[in-house]
Amino acid sequence: MSKSETRRFTLKDIFDRFRKDSNSCEGGDCHCGPDQNPSHKPEKQDGFEQVFNAPQNRRSSLKKLTASLLAGAGAVSACNPVKDDKAKEKSQISWEEQFKGNYKLMTEEEKKATVNRLVRSYELRTGKALNMSSKGPEKDVLFGYAFNISKCKGYMDCINACVEENNQDRDSQMQYIRIHEMEDGNGLNFGKSKDNYYHEVPAQGHFYMGTQCFHCEDAPCVKVCPTQATWQEKDGIVVVDYDWCVGCRYCMAACPYDGRRFNWSEPNVPEEELNKNQHYLGNRMRKKGVVEKCTFCIQRSREGANPACVEACPTGARIFGNLLDPNSTIRWVLENKKVFRLKEDLGTEPKFWYFMD
Repeated sequence: MSKSETRRFTLKDIFDRFRKDSNSCEGGDCHCGPDQNPSHKPEKQDGFEQVFNAPQNRRSSLKKLTASLLAGAGAVSACNPVKDDKAKEKSQISWEEQFKGNYKLMTEEEKKATVNRLVRSYELRTGKALNMSSKGPEKDVLFGYAFNISKCKGYMDCINACVEENNQDRDSQMQYIRIHEMEDGNGLNFGKSKDNYYHEVPAQGHFYMGTQCFHCEDAPCVKVCPTQATWQEKDGIVVVDYDWCVGCRYCMAACPYDGRRFNWSEPNVPEEELNKNQHYLGNRMRKKGVVEKCTFCIQRSREGANPACVEACPTGARIFGNLLDPNSTIRWVLENKKVFRLKEDLGTEPKFWYFMD
């Protein structure tokens, strides 16, 4: 048996001991089991099984387990009578969150349970309500995006709307969308473009072009993720389970479109600015040390609405829709306009097209 396998067994043995100790309390005031019975045995922790059965990254699994055991020590001590019911509930939520599995592998019941925990945790912490969805992809829907270079005037309303809608960190001024100011005659030369410009737009002799996550059909970022924290959903949206991201940033290095952002510090969104209409795989609050990106505003698109950037664009340069719907506007654009995609030679098949009138 290798050293790493010995360590894995030892940690599992420690967890089993915690589980055993937490269900062997003596005394009439213990509430560990549903019947207050010391012989009560808890149900199998699906998240725990995923930690040990995930073959793709043993190191991250051990890291998660170690953090969980530390939290578990607090949960075990909670077997003693606790006068503060809210504190007890917070401890239970923290324990269950530590051992939840990868969202991609959860059942629908498990998805609802983890969303309910996050909503309840927010209520306990702030005393305010939060709406979080776990809605999955609709049948016969494949989202795509088209950008009309002729119409974009560089106003950046799309960026501001995206920041507000998706609860992006205000301190670092994180932005999923980039608007590139290109000089006429230089073609699509991103090396000479300006992403930050502080003058009246549109500027004479320039045109404007937006980039963001392109939700590639053959996404390089998905291939390199060691923990399977990112994947493509059936409706084409490439998503991230922030709780399984370990911040290695392989996905950032693999993305040829600069579509991902890393949280170097704890994200800050003032309470009064927080968008409380959220999706688990979208604009829920992230944490320090994880990667995030555009999700086609999954909290909106899966409810039949356009992404915030599309709605905010004052010139109608942005078009979003279902590629499988022959009557959709985006299908009309693809069939009637001369369209192109960036770096098509890479074979990533981005679901983001550009065109001009």
